[in-house]
Amino acid sequence: MPNDPVSQPTESAQQSALKQGVFLHTGWRSAGTWVWSRLRALDSVTGFYEPLSNVLADLSLADVSASRPTLTSGHPPLAAPYFEEYRPFLEEGARGVAGYRKRFGTDRFSSAPDGEFPALQAYLANLCERTAEHGSVPVFKFCRSSGRLPWLKHAFPQAMHVAVLRNPASQFASGWLLNQQWSNPFFVAAPFRVLGLNQTEPLVRQAIDICGVSLPPAAPTSDDAYAVACEHYARTAQGDNAYRAFVALWILCALRMADGVDLMVDIDRLGQSRDYAAGLRAGFEAQTGLSPDFSSARDLLEETRRSAARMVGIDGRSMRAVHSAALKFLKTQNGVDASFIELVREKMVLANELTEQWR
Repeated sequence: MPNDPVSQPTESAQQSALKQGVFLHTGWRSAGTWVWSRLRALDSVTGFYEPLSNVLADLSLADVSASRPTLTSGHPPLAAPYFEEYRPFLEEGARGVAGYRKRFGTDRFSSAPDGEFPALQAYLANLCERTAEHGSVPVFKFCRSSGRLPWLKHAFPQAMHVAVLRNPASQFASGWLLNQQWSNPFFVAAPFRVLGLNQTEPLVRQAIDICGVSLPPAAPTSDDAYAVACEHYARTAQGDNAYRAFVALWILCALRMADGVDLMVDIDRLGQSRDYAAGLRAGFEAQTGLSPDFSSARDLLEETRRSAARMVGIDGRSMRAVHSAALKFLKTQNGVDASFIELVREKMVLANELTEQWR
């Protein structure tokens, strides 16, 4: 019996129901760049890398070609420079991406949008609209958006909002080892900076206290000055305190991710299950029509286990209490789905196992 043409959606109707872009909400060293690279590889995608990065304030057309992965980044090889897609938004002889402000580069955790948000919304909307005009789908890879995720989801309901989650031990270890090996303190300093600049928010203060974080003694007089203070602090910070700061920020970001993302990418599972990778591909295809191939994902859990002996300066056994405190913090928040709490509990159990070998 033929299908009833009245009840069957047309192809154009199906297309119009699809999400018109992808916002990837990730954390530093979460493997979010690799996830983004899989989407960027698609012909129908324009992939914007780190649209909130303060690098964009001073970016020039001459700088774009040099913005490629370094040997120490741990990022996948890229067919084009990181910031290639921003060329249409740069002017010859000038610096800065059109519409970008340096204040966008610090994540915020207030419940309501701040005074900068209208400008941020207009900036991202311009990137989206000009990309769509060329028949392409914008895909944004963020590292500074998780605190503002509810704001962005409300402001851009036509986009698919995807959260990338990696267990905190693996994620922290990736940045800590970069500091040990290459004297790059950025990823150790970043949690201190974000927490310190948001410490007047009651929710952030609660996470800082419950995880037992000691912030840098410098008062945050400005974002730039405090960033410098945090870099100095990170160079001599005790490992236990650095990890506490990381977990405090991680659980705050997880809390925001719990607020109704369209898809959750579990990095720890992705490298261990072909079925899970295929399911993620189907999830993207169902909501956006994009079909990224995740089958080449590395087993990052095994890599964390292999690097355990190199993790020095941290008493991993004492971190169990931090994981427990962070999970307790999440459980006390209103409206968090039980299944998400269980996912975070699994991450903390995994983190207990991985940190056990740290000395």
